[in-house]
Amino acid sequence: MRYVRADGYQEFAAARAGHLYRSACLLTCGDTHLAEDLVQETLGRVYVKWGRVSRVGNPAAYAQTILTRTFLAHQRRRSSSERATDTFPDLPDQRSADADASLRLTLVEALGRLSAKDRAVVVLRYWEDRSIEETADTMNVSSAAVRTRCVRALSRLRELLGEDLGEYATR
Repeated sequence: MRYVRADGYQEFAAARAGHLYRSACLLTCGDTHLAEDLVQETLGRVYVKWGRVSRVGNPAAYAQTILTRTFLAHQRRRSSSERATDTFPDLPDQRSADADASLRLTLVEALGRLSAKDRAVVVLRYWEDRSIEETADTMNVSSAAVRTRCVRALSRLRELLGEDLGEYATR
């Protein structure tokens, strides 16, 4: 017989897993396998603390914080034998979505060229639409560090993508 939690964890996990996965894909620059691992580890950590977390005002924010910190910890301990690559696997041929897919790949490639912490700041601030204070709390850094990283990361993205991003929007 399978044990079923009666305290809402399963509903929470089912509702948030997709969002956590999309954020993890952005953090990992499209590495779907690592993104899945990060989401599973995040949901496992939330499960362990669910009694306390469920009583907090925003368990979704707690899960996002755990996801970001898990990603940053993974980046710190990445084995020296692993090498990042700038090539992406071939995607299925979809004529109607080619422009959109091209834009996404361009943006994900540019995100991949940022440091892990700069990438995390960009994802939290602009994908998750979090405030500077929320981002600082999630990353366990000061607000000034978030502002500095935002400026640095956006400057680097402009360098990589060019000042006029309109050319990517019209593709």
